[in-house]
Amino acid sequence: MSITVGIVEDDAVLRKSLSRLVGDTRGMQCLAACASGEEALQKLPPLKPQVVLMDLNLPQMPGTECIRKLKEQLPATVVIVLTVYEDSEHIFRALKAGASGYLLKRSEPDEVLDAIRNARDGGAPMSSQVAHRVVSSFHAPATADFDTTALTEREKEILIFLSKGFANKELADKLQISVPTVRTHLRHIYEKLHVRSRSEAIVKYLK
Repeated sequence: MSITVGIVEDDAVLRKSLSRLVGDTRGMQCLAACASGEEALQKLPPLKPQVVLMDLNLPQMPGTECIRKLKEQLPATVVIVLTVYEDSEHIFRALKAGASGYLLKRSEPDEVLDAIRNARDGGAPMSSQVAHRVVSSFHAPATADFDTTALTEREKEILIFLSKGFANKELADKLQISVPTVRTHLRHIYEKLHVRSRSEAIVKYLK
């Protein structure tokens, strides 16, 4: 039985290339190739693909938001991020939003196909550079203990949304505050948790 795949990629050339790669591979079927998160949320839920290849840098709706909304409608669908971003912040935001795999766009075609098979079988495929960053984040030296009571209720609320992959603009809309106010809260959170990025804050808080 073929592995059914959905593609979400705004670059027309790459979208066509990925669609052809999947469609021409025995044992795989490309159900839809979408140019935006909005199109993906309209087309993919009725089709129920087993695996979705997801770009993060999409027009209008961010890839992380699309992942989160897709997973709400298709909890059994596995999402593999395919992006140029390899920094810890993008990696953790995507994984927290519900992605099961994370590949870089410079991956070879065979790596992409192997990742689709791996993800369908319950794996968590990642490019070696990405896996190294994830492992390194957990091997980082432990910092001094912190008291969560030092965080305000709003700061704890923001951390919870961060752990779900929300971006600053999404946080501002959700909490009905301005983006500069969100940045101020984040700065205070970083100071209290003795961290330098949102991915570090998420990992430390969730521990």
